[in-house]
Amino acid sequence: MNQSIFIGIDVGTSSTKVIAVSPEGRLLSTAINSMSMVVRRPGWSEQSPEDWWEGVCTGIKAVIAEIGSPEVLGVGLSGQMHSLVALDVSDQVIRPSILWNDVRTSRESEYVREVVGEQTLRNTVGNPALEGFTVTKLLWLKNNEPDNFDRISTVLLAKDYVRYRLTGEKFVEPSDASGTLLFDVFKIQWSEKVCDLLQINKNVLPSIVESGEIVGGITPQAAKETGLSRGVPVVAGGADNACAATGAGATAAGDLLLTVGTSGAVIAPTSTPIVDPEMRIHLMRHCIPNTWYLMGVILSAGAALEWWRRSSGCRNFEELVAEAMGMDPGAGGVTFLPYLTGERTPHADANARGVFYGMHNQTSRGHMTRAVMEGVAFALRESVDLMDALDVGCVDAIAVGGGAKSMGWLQILSDALNLPLRTVGSGEGAPLGAAMLAASGVGYFQSPKIAGENWLHNELNIYPDHLISEQYDAAYMRYKKMYFALRETFVDNSD
Repeated sequence: MNQSIFIGIDVGTSSTKVIAVSPEGRLLSTAINSMSMVVRRPGWSEQSPEDWWEGVCTGIKAVIAEIGSPEVLGVGLSGQMHSLVALDVSDQVIRPSILWNDVRTSRESEYVREVVGEQTLRNTVGNPALEGFTVTKLLWLKNNEPDNFDRISTVLLAKDYVRYRLTGEKFVEPSDASGTLLFDVFKIQWSEKVCDLLQINKNVLPSIVESGEIVGGITPQAAKETGLSRGVPVVAGGADNACAATGAGATAAGDLLLTVGTSGAVIAPTSTPIVDPEMRIHLMRHCIPNTWYLMGVILSAGAALEWWRRSSGCRNFEELVAEAMGMDPGAGGVTFLPYLTGERTPHADANARGVFYGMHNQTSRGHMTRAVMEGVAFALRESVDLMDALDVGCVDAIAVGGGAKSMGWLQILSDALNLPLRTVGSGEGAPLGAAMLAASGVGYFQSPKIAGENWLHNELNIYPDHLISEQYDAAYMRYKKMYFALRETFVDNSD
């Protein structure tokens, strides 16, 4: 009898990732295909959707070959949020995708703030108008490439384009739609008001379906290109952050997810939509039915430590982290702001920059390394504090990402946040969440939450040292004051 599997696909920025998971939750195969971004001008970031498709096809073939003619029970997808795919009337890609991390749209972001207004943004889409969101990219096309804009028949997001190539069907689901600034996160529908204010033709926006809904089967053409059997059911899937939360078991109110990857994120599911009055944290629809999530984002987490590793001349992380763990909490008075590429939460300041403060003639590389790790922890704590102020009510957190593989960094995070941490499962995150959506979508489990209860298991528990947490409170206050003391300087040096 052939091995039964669920396939999870993640359309990332640096790679596409395809995993095969058994019905019991065993990770059977993983295939990663790297991709690069095209940077035609400073601040621009683009990719060809065809590269996503080729990476996914190659990955699916690889996992099928490794397992050996498995029975694929269902396919789920996850993908980078915000990135714009524009199709013409023949469903051909008009131009390369403008990605989530492309910052060319500052003028369009300001236009959205002026035309839509803060109150409507808060009460409709639940998010501020920032460069990353899809509608600003659409407006940039209107202003700068009007011929291409006029050709647009359908707007899709990254994973939705790949799903279209798999099934021939064009849909979007709420978790990804939340990242467009055109989606009413309260009514779970496209916002006619925002579309009208921005003069966006609502007809170019695809129909909305639930994340776990089967939206089609593998077409004959897709079967030829991927090696999948015709008709294999494909579910709608979810945005990468929503799927990462699902793949780690953060699916219900009271859960909290800390992601310490290249960037960092704090995600807290909620049973009702909650908006920060100042919109310093994002409100998104989860890929779990009747669930939303609050999200804080820091732009440099692991990236900050990697930058410091290179800059300090150290060859490996293990040596660097070992030195840091030999230092006392508080890093000998050294404070680090991890704003190497600006910051998102809570400041939304593209001009912010990284800072070391408090060095003296006894400061060592170990002190500075520990300051970097503590600075990232403090940056994440700012998001946790904002969520606590909204009565989210989390008593522990699930930690994922490369930083979660470091016992030293986990302990610093636990102490700085004064919060117990745990790690779970295989650490596959978004593609595992996509596979869970597939497993529940085809009826193998009643819900993605139940899939997680069957597939995920606590692997490690970290508890805060409350005495150290008290020491960190003072260092954290110093950290918070530094941004406001330096904010005008950041603007002066933005060029």
